[in-house]
Amino acid sequence: MCVPDSATLRRAVLCAGALLGLSAFGSVAEAQELRDAYHQPPRDTVPQNVYDGWKHYNLNCARCHGEDALGTTIAPHLIVSLKPDGPINTKELFMQAVCAGRPDKGMPAWCALGMEIPTIEKIYSYVKARSDAKVAPGRPAVKREG
Repeated sequence: MCVPDSATLRRAVLCAGALLGLSAFGSVAEAQELRDAYHQPPRDTVPQNVYDGWKHYNLNCARCHGEDALGTTIAPHLIVSLKPDGPINTKELFMQAVCAGRPDKGMPAWCALGMEIPTIEKIYSYVKARSDAKVAPGRPAVKREG
Protein backbone atom coordinates (compact mmCIF):
# COMPACT_ATOMS: atom_id res chain seq x y z
CA MET A 1 0.00 0.00 0.00
CA CYS A 2 1.37 3.40 -1.02
CA VAL A 3 1.00 6.21 1.54
CA PRO A 4 1.72 9.76 0.26
CA ASP A 5 4.17 11.81 2.31
CA SER A 6 3.07 14.94 4.18
CA ALA A 7 4.56 17.33 1.58
CA THR A 8 2.48 15.72 -1.19
CA LEU A 9 -0.68 15.90 0.94
CA ARG A 10 0.01 19.54 1.80
CA ARG A 11 0.48 20.41 -1.90
CA ALA A 12 -2.77 18.66 -2.81
CA VAL A 13 -4.70 20.50 -0.11
CA LEU A 14 -3.23 23.87 -1.15
CA CYS A 15 -4.07 23.27 -4.82
CA ALA A 16 -7.62 22.24 -3.95
CA GLY A 17 -8.00 25.36 -1.80
CA ALA A 18 -6.68 27.59 -4.59
CA LEU A 19 -9.08 26.05 -7.12
CA LEU A 20 -11.97 26.46 -4.72
CA GLY A 21 -11.00 30.10 -4.12
CA LEU A 22 -10.77 30.83 -7.84
CA SER A 23 -14.12 29.25 -8.51
CA ALA A 24 -15.73 31.28 -5.72
CA PHE A 25 -14.44 34.60 -7.12
CA GLY A 26 -14.18 33.82 -10.82
CA SER A 27 -12.91 37.31 -11.57
CA VAL A 28 -12.12 40.66 -9.99
CA ALA A 29 -15.35 42.03 -11.45
CA GLU A 30 -17.38 39.42 -9.59
CA ALA A 31 -15.53 40.21 -6.37
CA GLN A 32 -16.31 43.93 -6.79
CA GLU A 33 -20.00 43.13 -7.16
CA LEU A 34 -19.91 41.77 -3.60
CA ARG A 35 -19.47 45.31 -2.23
CA ASP A 36 -22.60 46.84 -0.78
CA ALA A 37 -23.56 50.11 0.90
CA TYR A 38 -21.99 48.94 4.15
CA HIS A 39 -18.67 47.69 2.73
CA GLN A 40 -17.34 50.42 0.49
CA PRO A 41 -13.64 51.07 -0.10
CA PRO A 42 -12.12 54.06 1.74
CA ARG A 43 -12.82 57.44 0.12
CA ASP A 44 -10.15 59.47 1.93
CA THR A 45 -6.48 58.99 2.69
CA VAL A 46 -5.50 60.49 6.03
CA PRO A 47 -2.37 60.75 8.21
CA GLN A 48 -1.83 58.03 10.83
CA ASN A 49 -3.00 60.21 13.75
CA VAL A 50 -6.36 60.93 12.05
CA TYR A 51 -6.81 57.24 11.22
CA ASP A 52 -6.01 56.30 14.82
CA GLY A 53 -8.53 58.95 15.92
CA TRP A 54 -11.14 57.33 13.67
CA LYS A 55 -10.45 53.95 15.31
CA HIS A 56 -10.63 55.33 18.86
CA TYR A 57 -13.74 57.36 18.02
CA ASN A 58 -15.49 54.23 16.78
CA LEU A 59 -14.42 52.24 19.84
CA ASN A 60 -15.34 54.84 22.45
CA CYS A 61 -17.57 57.60 21.08
CA ALA A 62 -19.69 56.31 18.20
CA ARG A 63 -22.13 54.39 20.41
CA CYS A 64 -23.47 57.72 21.69
CA HIS A 65 -22.33 60.35 19.17
CA GLY A 66 -23.14 58.20 16.16
CA GLU A 67 -21.21 56.74 13.31
CA ASP A 68 -19.16 59.39 11.50
CA ALA A 69 -19.80 61.91 14.34
CA LEU A 70 -23.30 62.66 13.03
CA GLY A 71 -25.01 62.55 16.42
CA THR A 72 -27.88 60.47 17.78
CA THR A 73 -30.88 60.96 20.01
CA ILE A 74 -28.50 60.30 22.92
CA ALA A 75 -25.61 62.68 22.19
CA PRO A 76 -24.96 65.70 19.92
CA HIS A 77 -23.72 66.01 16.38
CA LEU A 78 -19.98 66.62 16.88
CA ILE A 79 -19.44 67.97 13.37
CA VAL A 80 -21.69 70.91 14.24
CA SER A 81 -20.28 71.22 17.78
CA LEU A 82 -16.73 71.79 16.47
CA LYS A 83 -17.70 74.47 13.93
CA PRO A 84 -16.44 78.03 14.69
CA ASP A 85 -19.86 78.99 16.07
CA GLY A 86 -20.37 75.65 17.85
CA PRO A 87 -20.33 75.08 21.61
CA ILE A 88 -16.95 73.25 21.50
CA ASN A 89 -15.11 75.36 18.94
CA THR A 90 -11.53 74.98 20.23
CA LYS A 91 -9.26 72.03 20.86
CA GLU A 92 -8.98 73.03 24.52
CA LEU A 93 -12.76 72.93 25.02
CA PHE A 94 -12.93 69.54 23.28
CA MET A 95 -10.12 68.13 25.43
CA GLN A 96 -11.79 69.45 28.58
CA ALA A 97 -15.22 68.07 27.64
CA VAL A 98 -13.85 64.61 26.84
CA CYS A 99 -11.46 64.41 29.79
CA ALA A 100 -13.81 65.78 32.47
CA GLY A 101 -17.00 64.55 30.81
CA ARG A 102 -20.41 66.13 31.11
CA PRO A 103 -21.99 64.23 33.99
CA ASP A 104 -25.12 66.41 33.91
CA LYS A 105 -25.73 65.22 30.33
CA GLY A 106 -24.67 61.62 30.88
CA MET A 107 -21.19 61.82 29.30
CA PRO A 108 -18.51 60.01 31.32
CA ALA A 109 -15.19 61.55 32.31
CA TRP A 110 -12.94 59.60 29.94
CA CYS A 111 -9.69 60.53 31.71
CA ALA A 112 -11.05 59.01 34.93
CA LEU A 113 -11.83 55.87 32.93
CA GLY A 114 -8.22 55.60 31.75
CA MET A 115 -8.25 57.35 28.38
CA GLU A 116 -4.95 59.13 27.86
CA ILE A 117 -4.48 62.66 26.50
CA PRO A 118 -2.70 61.49 23.28
CA THR A 119 -5.74 59.31 22.50
CA ILE A 120 -8.11 62.24 23.01
CA GLU A 121 -5.90 64.37 20.73
CA LYS A 122 -6.17 61.71 18.00
CA ILE A 123 -9.96 61.62 18.38
CA TYR A 124 -9.99 65.42 18.12
CA SER A 125 -7.91 65.21 14.91
CA TYR A 126 -10.49 62.89 13.35
CA VAL A 127 -13.59 64.79 14.52
CA LYS A 128 -12.07 68.15 13.52
CA ALA A 129 -11.25 66.77 10.06
CA ARG A 130 -14.88 65.63 9.75
CA SER A 131 -16.11 69.04 10.96
CA ASP A 132 -13.88 70.84 8.43
CA ALA A 133 -15.14 68.52 5.63
CA LYS A 134 -11.63 67.14 5.07
CA VAL A 135 -12.75 63.56 5.72
CA ALA A 136 -15.92 62.03 4.27
CA PRO A 137 -18.13 59.60 6.20
CA GLY A 138 -16.86 56.04 6.35
CA ARG A 139 -13.56 54.36 7.02
CA PRO A 140 -10.53 56.33 5.85
CA ALA A 141 -7.28 54.77 4.61
CA VAL A 142 -3.86 55.57 6.04
CA LYS A 143 -1.63 57.81 3.94
CA ARG A 144 1.67 56.09 3.16
CA GLU A 145 4.72 57.98 4.41
CA GLY A 146 7.44 58.78 1.90
